[in-house]
Amino acid sequence: MLINAYLNFPGTCEEAFAFYAGTLGGEILSLMRYKGMPMDAPEGWDSKILHATIRIGPHILMGSDAAPDHYRPPAGFSVSISTDNLAEAERIFAALATGGETSMPLQKTFWAAGFGMCTDRFGIPWMINCENSPH
Repeated sequence: MLINAYLNFPGTCEEAFAFYAGTLGGEILSLMRYKGMPMDAPEGWDSKILHATIRIGPHILMGSDAAPDHYRPPAGFSVSISTDNLAEAERIFAALATGGETSMPLQKTFWAAGFGMCTDRFGIPWMINCENSPH
């Protein structure tokens, strides 16, 4: 069994996945567009993403552009990233928080060398955790 996060976007999936690939060191495995699907695409959506897959290390993150009448802003979850390198946690947090909203700055906690929460500029909520750091 595999469990993967599947993120929906209001038309910004391709831009978001390019950003995640660069920021998180991932590789985009697929970008399937609405154009050419068996049913009609929403008007003006031929170039939008029907399904995308990115590999980040051994993990897979998937997503798509939800048709305008089906899109709902993310709520009730966060995508969690854990690292054991505080400098890497700080770099990732800064990139994800830029242009978005920070709900908890990355900081030392009783369980972690660094933990922070933000929502990126694409509306996706993130938690960054660095339990122990040799740096």
